[in-house]
Amino acid sequence: MGDSGYRSVTNNPTVVRLYRFVVVGASAALVQTAVLWLLVELGGLNYLVAATLAIELTIVLQFVANNAWTFQHARYTARYDYLVGLLRTNVVRGSAIPIQLALLWAFVNWAGLVYLLANGLAIFISGLYRYYLDSRWTWQIA
Repeated sequence: MGDSGYRSVTNNPTVVRLYRFVVVGASAALVQTAVLWLLVELGGLNYLVAATLAIELTIVLQFVANNAWTFQHARYTARYDYLVGLLRTNVVRGSAIPIQLALLWAFVNWAGLVYLLANGLAIFISGLYRYYLDSRWTWQIA
């Protein structure tokens, strides 16, 4: 692929959004993993309960970052619209929680992975679902 072909791919809005979504998601995954570890190892919570709490925390963090950077062309700026967007992303990400928790449970109980590694895999897989719904509904990109 020539230089102009590379630029056309890297300047494609969908590619740029997906890249930014992954960067925000990876950063949130680190926060979520740290919170998960703290709640399990120091708080004594069950890993599934701790994962649910960690996910909820990162939902808000990701909305703020994705609204400001990933989907900046369609970002919510007015207070009412911002709250609607936050509600929408909570519906999207809330609907992904059972998917992520089921994957986490399966990776721990069936595959024998440690819960932190299993959580990372579950985040990645459920992230594909979240990106599709966030881009189509939360920020309504055609």
